Amino acid sequence: MSRIAIFGGHGQVALRLAPLLVERGHEVGSIVRNPDHVADIANVGATPLVADIENLDVEKIAALLDGFDTVVWSAGAGGGSADRTYAVDRDAALRSMDAAGRVGITRYVMVSYFGADTQHGVDPSNPFFAYAEAKAAADAYLKSTSLSWTILGPSALTLDPGTGSITTKDNGATGASVTRDDVAAVVAEAVDTPATIGRVIEFDNGDTPIAEALR
Repeated sequence: MSRIAIFGGHGQVALRLAPLLVERGHEVGSIVRNPDHVADIANVGATPLVADIENLDVEKIAALLDGFDTVVWSAGAGGGSADRTYAVDRDAALRSMDAAGRVGITRYVMVSYFGADTQHGVDPSNPFFAYAEAKAAADAYLKSTSLSWTILGPSALTLDPGTGSITTKDNGATGASVTRDDVAAVVAEAVDTPATIGRVIEFDNGDTPIAEALR
């Protein structure tokens, strides 16, 4: 059993992820900014932790993470202000990595997106530019740490029912789409699969069972 902290605990992927992790025998703490979301977190079997990570320094995030052994980053500003996108998707993410290392956490799973890269090619005039820049920076920084990291890159998210199967980019995925149910299942499987450590795994829905695809 691991003690797993999920940043962005009220997101649509995270709310699907928490019960999957609990079913696997893990203890889950879901970090949310809004106290109104506490009941939703408890309803999916996780322990709610209220914290505004956008405004917490490394020391305070470390205190929040003390006692956990795994971090899942599924937080984001959700578009809108470029300043907030950089503040959450890049800066807070980087502080969470430093904080994890400070309290002895070794395992870190990042939910990124299909195509994230420092050479993303998004035009600076495109509203997506700030997100592309922020995620590229966060992913690059994570790779530079001594954490046992996995970076997951789902393609366009849908609300269709989960299929239990994906195709990774290495096996021909093109960045089409994937259900949120399946993204949550991929994160849960990745947490428990040492073979995913040190890998960037981009994926669509496909025809390979998730466990097999990640091995």
